[in-house]
Amino acid sequence: MNLSRIWVILRKDLALGPRSPIFLYAVALPVVMTAVFQFAFGSLFEPAPRMAIVDDGDSQITAEVSEMEGIELTVLDGADDLRRGVEANDYDVGLVLPAGFDDAVRSGEQPPLEMYVGGESLASNRMILSVTTIDLVRQVEGTTPPIDVELVESGDAGLPISVRLVPVLVMFALFVAGAFVPASSMVDEKIRGTFTAILVTPARITEVLTAKATLGVLLAFAMSLATLLLNDAVGSNWPHLLAVILIGAVFLALLGLVIGSLAKDGAMLFTIVKSSGILIFGPVIFYLFPEWPEWIARLFPTYWVIDPIWRVSVLGEGLGDVWVSLAVAVGIGALLMLLVVRLSRRMLAHTTAAS
Repeated sequence: MNLSRIWVILRKDLALGPRSPIFLYAVALPVVMTAVFQFAFGSLFEPAPRMAIVDDGDSQITAEVSEMEGIELTVLDGADDLRRGVEANDYDVGLVLPAGFDDAVRSGEQPPLEMYVGGESLASNRMILSVTTIDLVRQVEGTTPPIDVELVESGDAGLPISVRLVPVLVMFALFVAGAFVPASSMVDEKIRGTFTAILVTPARITEVLTAKATLGVLLAFAMSLATLLLNDAVGSNWPHLLAVILIGAVFLALLGLVIGSLAKDGAMLFTIVKSSGILIFGPVIFYLFPEWPEWIARLFPTYWVIDPIWRVSVLGEGLGDVWVSLAVAVGIGALLMLLVVRLSRRMLAHTTAAS
């Protein structure tokens, strides 16, 4: 295998790639999907508790809430603005603290505390803000709160949906860039007849396929890493993360060679992609619904490449924790490579016979 010939073919594909709609689609898709999910769905499904306060006397309560993590505080000037904001669902809860409220509480009086609750707010947010308000009033009074509320998240189910969507976005980036781009490039070469022309040169079919696979690996690696960066899901184990992404990119590139070898034209390419969609994207559904049994996800081949990426990037695990999944992925990749070799021989025979 001649590396210089591989580089010439790869350089040609890199130069022509930006002219291809599929190539541009592979680059733009992860960015567009991230924008849609993070800015639209992420804020829609996981809103933080929102509290508005009108404070006429520099209350200790306002200062305490402003220092709390996980609560969005807005300080308003008048009670009318607060009421309108709660009615418009801009805030989950609104408090009106009159002047001298803290001193009145400390002296044992019962000053009025106006609390407005949004009818469209989440019940969980109303509960959090109500309990927080009671706790803070008790602190101002100088007594121990009657209850100690601790919110505990357990398991993956407690992760925000914006985080659980990360495997979906990464799998799209891996497949479109790693598999679809080289497969479509191979089909395009077949349709235009340039595939046969290349084989007339000293270049071997293994060198052509290696160049196509390298294109897929480079693009899939770059777009997967970019997707994780855009979603703030790179974790702290950078070397381990780069390793698992690389294995995933190689896996999908080999799958792309199989698809490109089987497809004779564009219609057949899209038929193969659509019919194999459930096998490719099936496992990512289980990250959206973590209560589903995980053993079903393990029946999908792509589970063994997306799960290590999930565990290293989001859960902070290392290669020592995911080596079994990586070993399975490498084993399936070896089988894909054997299939590519067999299909390449058949493709070469058909090309030679046609010429």
